[in-house]
Amino acid sequence: MSALLEVSGLKVDLGGVQVLDVPRLEVAAGTVLALIGPNGSGKTTLLKTLAGLLPAREGRIAFDGAPLGPDYRRRVTMVFQAPLLFDLSVRGNLESGLRLRGLQAEERNVRVTEAAARFGLTELLGRSARHLSGGEAQRTSLARAFALRPELLVLDEPFSALDPPTREGLVTDLARVLRETRTTALMATHDQAEALRLADRIAVLREGRVAQEGPVAEVFHAPVDAFVAGFVGMETVLTGRVASAHAGEFRVDVGPCQVVALGGAGVGEEVRLGIRPEHVTLGRGPAGPTSARNAFTGRVAALVPMGPFVRVEVDCGFPLAAYVTPASRDDLALAEGTEVTAAFKATSVHLLRP
Repeated sequence: MSALLEVSGLKVDLGGVQVLDVPRLEVAAGTVLALIGPNGSGKTTLLKTLAGLLPAREGRIAFDGAPLGPDYRRRVTMVFQAPLLFDLSVRGNLESGLRLRGLQAEERNVRVTEAAARFGLTELLGRSARHLSGGEAQRTSLARAFALRPELLVLDEPFSALDPPTREGLVTDLARVLRETRTTALMATHDQAEALRLADRIAVLREGRVAQEGPVAEVFHAPVDAFVAGFVGMETVLTGRVASAHAGEFRVDVGPCQVVALGGAGVGEEVRLGIRPEHVTLGRGPAGPTSARNAFTGRVAALVPMGPFVRVEVDCGFPLAAYVTPASRDDLALAEGTEVTAAFKATSVHLLRP
């Protein structure tokens, strides 16, 4: 796919201090790129710069193969965290941008009807924006953006102020509309689940730089370093020294244990190993027949409810995190101090470089 938006050598200053340094970044036509990272990493600054709202000190931003021109702002639509609605009806808000662009009444009606149906607003078209819930207001904001049929949709954490059920419904609808319309989108989010649901690619930002960018599965399951690993939910990161290596398999001394992993690491090398919690299975009693090369006896150190899952922190001589369902927690009678067997495959261990 060709790149709709291309960034090269981008540097941005705020208050005389450099806050962004992005050598290269692309958004392919018809795809969604999610920017994730801790607070202050530069997500919103990058979004605003790419939307044409902030100037760059250096670098080139190209849209559809050409430098940004005076018509760029008409080709891009931005949706913010807080809905910015006019004191009009829902219909009036959906029509507002279309009126500014000079569309005739018949075309405005076609677009408003289409956008309202996509976001479940048909029955609310006559309601005042003052009387909308937070979720309805954000639906209106998104529908207004899609009514403009933007070539690039920019989303700045649009769901962060919503309660979980409302957010879930709106993310589901947005994912469907993005697929149906093949709209190119760039979004910032602090929610990993949103990125997984909506994005084709992810860029992880750290202190104004892109620490890693790539397909969603690659970034989440093959992070380039411990920072990215920790941020994308690879909760177990272990440091150890390679004790033996043969035919693409190596064993690492981690505390009193040895962890088996695959990849290219040499004997004596200090390495970091990342393990995602969903790749760890827990059981009671001795480990039965299993294809997992790693199985350790340990005790539950803590149980942390996480909505549909429970994070189980296990002390195996090294700390290990696992996810189980509440039903599995009850079936295994897990509690602090419970002895368990924790197992994971060698293929689930990711070698992290410094």
